[in-house]
Amino acid sequence: MQSVKKAGLSDLDKLVPLFEAYRFFYGKYLNRLLSTAFLKARLQNRESVIYMAYWGKKAVGFTQLYPLFSSTRLQRLWLLNDLFVDSEYRQKGFASLLIKKAQQLSQETEASGLLLETGKSNLPANQLYPQLGFKQDNEHHYYIWETPIASL
Repeated sequence: MQSVKKAGLSDLDKLVPLFEAYRFFYGKYLNRLLSTAFLKARLQNRESVIYMAYWGKKAVGFTQLYPLFSSTRLQRLWLLNDLFVDSEYRQKGFASLLIKKAQQLSQETEASGLLLETGKSNLPANQLYPQLGFKQDNEHHYYIWETPIASL
Protein backbone atom coordinates (compact mmCIF):
# COMPACT_ATOMS: atom_id res chain seq x y z
CA MET A 1 0.00 0.00 0.00
CA GLN A 2 1.42 3.38 -1.05
CA SER A 3 1.29 6.40 1.23
CA VAL A 4 3.00 9.75 1.78
CA LYS A 5 3.48 11.49 5.10
CA LYS A 6 5.22 14.61 6.33
CA ALA A 7 8.52 13.78 8.03
CA GLY A 8 9.43 14.85 11.52
CA LEU A 9 12.40 14.33 13.81
CA SER A 10 11.12 10.88 14.76
CA ASP A 11 11.52 9.81 11.10
CA LEU A 12 15.27 10.51 10.85
CA ASP A 13 16.21 6.83 11.20
CA LYS A 14 14.18 6.01 8.06
CA LEU A 15 14.96 9.24 6.20
CA VAL A 16 18.77 9.33 6.53
CA PRO A 17 19.46 6.12 4.54
CA LEU A 18 17.30 7.46 1.68
CA PHE A 19 19.05 10.83 1.86
CA GLU A 20 22.45 9.13 1.78
CA ALA A 21 21.40 7.06 -1.26
CA TYR A 22 20.21 10.27 -2.94
CA ARG A 23 23.54 12.00 -2.29
CA PHE A 24 25.44 8.95 -3.53
CA PHE A 25 23.34 9.00 -6.72
CA TYR A 26 24.69 12.52 -7.29
CA GLY A 27 28.30 11.48 -6.68
CA LYS A 28 28.65 12.82 -3.14
CA TYR A 29 30.57 11.13 -0.34
CA LEU A 30 28.51 9.25 2.20
CA ASN A 31 28.58 10.61 5.73
CA ARG A 32 25.70 9.43 7.88
CA LEU A 33 26.66 11.68 10.78
CA LEU A 34 26.68 14.86 8.68
CA SER A 35 23.54 13.84 6.79
CA THR A 36 21.70 13.24 10.05
CA ALA A 37 22.85 16.60 11.46
CA PHE A 38 21.85 18.39 8.23
CA LEU A 39 18.35 16.93 8.12
CA LYS A 40 17.82 17.34 11.86
CA ALA A 41 18.71 21.04 11.61
CA ARG A 42 16.34 21.56 8.66
CA LEU A 43 13.48 19.96 10.57
CA GLN A 44 14.23 21.56 13.96
CA ASN A 45 14.57 25.03 12.46
CA ARG A 46 11.57 24.53 10.16
CA GLU A 47 13.77 25.42 7.19
CA SER A 48 12.34 22.76 4.92
CA VAL A 49 9.35 20.50 4.48
CA ILE A 50 10.08 16.85 3.88
CA TYR A 51 7.60 14.25 2.69
CA MET A 52 8.34 10.54 2.76
CA ALA A 53 6.82 7.84 0.56
CA TYR A 54 6.01 4.45 2.03
CA TRP A 55 5.21 1.01 0.73
CA GLY A 56 3.39 -0.35 3.75
CA LYS A 57 5.71 0.53 6.64
CA LYS A 58 8.87 0.68 4.50
CA ALA A 59 10.18 4.17 3.63
CA VAL A 60 10.99 4.10 -0.10
CA GLY A 61 11.41 7.75 -1.11
CA PHE A 62 11.35 11.39 -0.10
CA THR A 63 11.15 14.93 -1.35
CA GLN A 64 12.51 18.02 0.39
CA LEU A 65 11.17 21.51 -0.27
CA TYR A 66 12.63 24.85 0.74
CA PRO A 67 10.60 28.06 1.00
CA LEU A 68 11.58 30.94 -1.26
CA PHE A 69 9.94 34.27 -1.98
CA SER A 70 9.41 35.93 -5.31
CA SER A 71 9.62 39.72 -5.32
CA THR A 72 8.15 39.96 -8.80
CA ARG A 73 5.24 37.68 -7.93
CA LEU A 74 4.89 39.07 -4.38
CA GLN A 75 4.37 35.51 -3.18
CA ARG A 76 6.02 32.49 -1.67
CA LEU A 77 7.61 30.02 -4.06
CA TRP A 78 8.75 26.51 -3.10
CA LEU A 79 12.01 24.99 -4.28
CA LEU A 80 11.56 21.27 -4.83
CA ASN A 81 15.21 20.61 -4.14
CA ASP A 82 15.39 16.88 -3.53
CA LEU A 83 13.37 13.99 -4.92
CA PHE A 84 14.47 10.39 -4.54
CA VAL A 85 12.88 6.96 -4.78
CA ASP A 86 14.76 3.77 -3.93
CA SER A 87 15.71 1.96 -7.14
CA GLU A 88 13.57 -1.09 -6.23
CA TYR A 89 10.45 1.11 -6.10
CA ARG A 90 10.93 3.31 -9.16
CA GLN A 91 8.35 3.33 -11.94
CA LYS A 92 5.65 2.47 -9.40
CA GLY A 93 4.15 5.96 -8.93
CA PHE A 94 6.02 7.05 -5.80
CA ALA A 95 7.68 10.06 -7.45
CA SER A 96 4.29 11.23 -8.71
CA LEU A 97 2.78 10.86 -5.23
CA LEU A 98 5.58 12.91 -3.70
CA ILE A 99 5.32 15.63 -6.34
CA LYS A 100 1.53 15.81 -5.97
CA LYS A 101 2.02 16.26 -2.22
CA ALA A 102 4.46 19.11 -2.95
CA GLN A 103 1.90 20.67 -5.30
CA GLN A 104 -0.69 20.40 -2.54
CA LEU A 105 1.68 22.19 -0.14
CA SER A 106 2.13 24.94 -2.71
CA GLN A 107 -1.62 25.42 -2.98
CA GLU A 108 -2.20 25.27 0.79
CA THR A 109 0.44 27.93 1.44
CA GLU A 110 -0.87 30.12 -1.41
CA ALA A 111 2.51 29.96 -3.11
CA SER A 112 2.95 30.93 -6.73
CA GLY A 113 4.27 27.45 -7.53
CA LEU A 114 7.15 25.02 -7.40
CA LEU A 115 10.60 25.52 -8.85
CA LEU A 116 12.94 22.62 -9.57
CA GLU A 117 15.93 21.64 -11.64
CA THR A 118 17.09 18.31 -12.95
CA GLY A 119 19.88 17.14 -15.16
CA LYS A 120 19.27 17.02 -18.88
CA SER A 121 20.34 13.38 -18.80
CA ASN A 122 17.72 12.45 -16.17
CA LEU A 123 15.26 11.14 -18.75
CA PRO A 124 12.66 9.66 -16.35
CA ALA A 125 12.36 12.97 -14.48
CA ASN A 126 12.31 15.00 -17.68
CA GLN A 127 9.39 12.89 -18.88
CA LEU A 128 7.54 12.92 -15.56
CA TYR A 129 7.58 16.63 -14.73
CA PRO A 130 5.67 17.78 -17.84
CA GLN A 131 3.08 15.04 -17.21
CA LEU A 132 2.46 16.61 -13.80
CA GLY A 133 1.97 20.13 -15.17
CA PHE A 134 5.52 21.52 -14.99
CA LYS A 135 6.68 23.71 -17.83
CA GLN A 136 10.29 24.02 -18.92
CA ASP A 137 11.60 27.58 -18.63
CA ASN A 138 13.09 28.53 -21.99
CA GLU A 139 13.02 32.28 -21.32
CA HIS A 140 15.71 32.53 -18.66
CA HIS A 141 19.32 31.48 -18.27
CA TYR A 142 20.22 29.58 -15.14
CA TYR A 143 23.51 30.52 -13.45
CA ILE A 144 25.22 29.30 -10.33
CA TRP A 145 28.15 30.66 -8.36
CA GLU A 146 29.74 28.29 -5.89
CA THR A 147 31.82 29.26 -2.90
CA PRO A 148 35.35 27.92 -3.38
CA ILE A 149 35.20 25.37 -0.53
CA ALA A 150 35.49 21.61 -0.48
CA SER A 151 32.39 19.82 -1.70
CA LEU A 152 30.98 17.21 0.66
